[in-house]
Amino acid sequence: MNNIQKHILIATGIYPPEIGGPAEYAKNLTMVWREQKHEVNVKVFSRFNFLPTGIRHLIYFFDTLPSILKSDLILALDTYSCGLPVTLASLIFRKKIILRTGGDFLWEAYVERTGDLVLLRDFYKTRLSKLSIKEKIIFKLTKFVLKNVDAIIWSTEWQKDIFIGPYNLSGQNNFIVENYYGPRIVSLKPLQKNFIAMTRKLKWKHVELLKKVFGQQVIVNSGSTLDTDIVPHEEFLEKLRHSYAVIIASLGDISPNTILDAIRCGIPFILTKETGLIPRIKDIAILIDPENLQDITEKVLWLSDEKNYEAQKKKIESFGFIHSWKEIANEYLNIYKNIK
Repeated sequence: MNNIQKHILIATGIYPPEIGGPAEYAKNLTMVWREQKHEVNVKVFSRFNFLPTGIRHLIYFFDTLPSILKSDLILALDTYSCGLPVTLASLIFRKKIILRTGGDFLWEAYVERTGDLVLLRDFYKTRLSKLSIKEKIIFKLTKFVLKNVDAIIWSTEWQKDIFIGPYNLSGQNNFIVENYYGPRIVSLKPLQKNFIAMTRKLKWKHVELLKKVFGQQVIVNSGSTLDTDIVPHEEFLEKLRHSYAVIIASLGDISPNTILDAIRCGIPFILTKETGLIPRIKDIAILIDPENLQDITEKVLWLSDEKNYEAQKKKIESFGFIHSWKEIANEYLNIYKNIK
């Protein structure tokens, strides 16, 4: 199967040096498939971000057409920016398309617009009636995309369960392809109690709450500090090797790469319980309620204790699950082979 050369189009919202999960995902799948002698074209939506919405979708549609026409497989890495144009094109030219869901563009847009800090798992149950006209259009277009691709890839059952009902996806080809769990990276003894919270400055990431937590005198007295600086991925990995811990307090984080990188480095982490990673990492995670400042404070203080820290570090070092980019790439090709 994998020895037969294929023409693959990867449609992605972002690509390195841009920072984010889809960028790394696109880069690494491209590398593996090219090593396997497949022809891979990558089309990046963010090239057209200087244009108004709608116009940039149209321009991207036409920009991808030459690659789509010769493609055996289209892989879209989001549901709206690049996902909408290439899904339309795949329907017109009858090309197989697999869509891998990332975050939730609609929920993120709603939280940013309103400041309503609703949990992702509650959003579709309680907020659809409060959407703006633009958000209602995004919801309908997202449903159109998800209903018209040949297969939907979820990184966690948690996200799939949230989306199935409101988007009416029970009849679709739904598959789970877990995120990348890489080999170990040697870490160094931290020189300070710095908690890494490298993340985009978005309201649902809840960084402002973390700043309140780490601004409390009891946390200051423990010697723990918060680091929110954003750096490119390779620089981040190097920084992580020297760091004390990672903390994420998002209102919903499906499969955060920051945590998976922390595991690779054997670094303890504190993670929102609003995540799809729990079934895989529940035995090594310190979970927090992102709506509860006191809970977060207590967990930070607990991990700031040297004995607790060393015990947690040993747990993470015993974690042995690996899911390579080659395995991920082959899972996609197997799905492509079997979808009708």
